[in-house]
Amino acid sequence: QVQLVESGGGLVQPGGSLRLSCAASGSIFGFQAMGWYRQAPGKQRELVAQISGSIINYAGFVKERFTISRDGAKNTLFLQMNSLKPEDTAVYYCSALASGYRHWGQGTQVTVSS
Repeated sequence: QVQLVESGGGLVQPGGSLRLSCAASGSIFGFQAMGWYRQAPGKQRELVAQISGSIINYAGFVKERFTISRDGAKNTLFLQMNSLKPEDTAVYYCSALASGYRHWGQGTQVTVSS
């Protein structure tokens, strides 16, 4: 059973930064891919960033503001978010793809507001 636990969300002013963490129950290198998704109220869940092996993909709206990374020793995935905008407000979910099945964390709320 794969367990993913996100942390690091909160309230931040526009232009601020947050670092999200996702702690996995097993080795993160055993996953085909890991990523961050987000879902704003009334909108569909969308990909923010994904890492698979050495390949990293970002959504267009990230525009070099966000950086995805991982620490294998800690089995943790990170998302560094800088220059946050009000439109980045959403619940952010960690995801891991294993044997063709996508696992999800419970999500962490990010609110960007003055």
